[in-house]
Amino acid sequence: MVGIIIASHGEFANGILQSGAMIFGEQENVKAVTLMPSEGPDDVKAKMKEAIASFDNQDEVLFLVDLWGGTPFNQANSLMEDHKDKWAIVSGMNLPMLIEAYASRFSMNTAHEIAAHILGTAKEGVKVKPEELEPEVAAPATPAAGPSNAGAPGKFEYVLARIDSRLLHGQVATAWTRTTQPTRIIVVSDTVAKDELRKKLIQQAAPPGVKAHVVPVKKMIELAKDDQHFGGQRALLLFENPQDALRAVEGGVPLDTINVGSMAHSPGKVQPNKVLAFSQDDIDTFKKLKNAGLKFDVRKVPNDSKGDMDEILKKAQEELNKQK
Repeated sequence: MVGIIIASHGEFANGILQSGAMIFGEQENVKAVTLMPSEGPDDVKAKMKEAIASFDNQDEVLFLVDLWGGTPFNQANSLMEDHKDKWAIVSGMNLPMLIEAYASRFSMNTAHEIAAHILGTAKEGVKVKPEELEPEVAAPATPAAGPSNAGAPGKFEYVLARIDSRLLHGQVATAWTRTTQPTRIIVVSDTVAKDELRKKLIQQAAPPGVKAHVVPVKKMIELAKDDQHFGGQRALLLFENPQDALRAVEGGVPLDTINVGSMAHSPGKVQPNKVLAFSQDDIDTFKKLKNAGLKFDVRKVPNDSKGDMDEILKKAQEELNKQK
């Protein structure tokens, strides 16, 4: 029997597992995996590995995840690298999808078969009342940022530059992409550019209609100076840390604002708020960015209120000084 992992941000996975049991009965070889606010990608991956180890058949595994490009999707995707011929991932999880997956296990023996079969049911489960609000014929999907103009004379238009230690994940792939409408998402990192697996996962996590690239900082500087090939291209830049952003700016990438979304905690850093952690080097780098004329937009998602970077840095400096 195909094993099913239900994975989500927060308790959604546990809730839909319970709902599925109420409708279809308790199921064997099904596990819920949750990403809680205090946890990170490694925690999710460990939970998924533990769940898979409990299945009777570990050769056939189907992941049902809440959000394409989110942490549960990304960790499932990384585990699937060695099992592409057997395992499958379906995002946009809803209850009709889960029930159909349960039912399909009685007649289908592979995760690929079930994944392909349940898509129609999942889409049909999305309806609206009053019925006249539904379109008579569904419009064909269009790329989020419109047609590509690769090769047109001109330079990139920079729609967002973001510092986020998680790089391309759910908040970027959905909320920020929808708000800024890029044609390209460019991860600018020497470290990631050398990691073929991370590069592949980032490219796979790009939302429909948007191309994802990973380039070292030096290459991004070269691309920014090219005034012949990127006219009409709207670039969303992702930096893993402020040091890479500073190198890009000093090299000539024409940014005026940097969105600061997430900086992971590590030994030697202080954490003045829930999502940002700083070393002394980080603080000094942000000061250099400010002196270079950069403004800071401190928000995880577009609907958040903006944080005061000066106050955040001041608090971080005070906490670092206490450690000395």
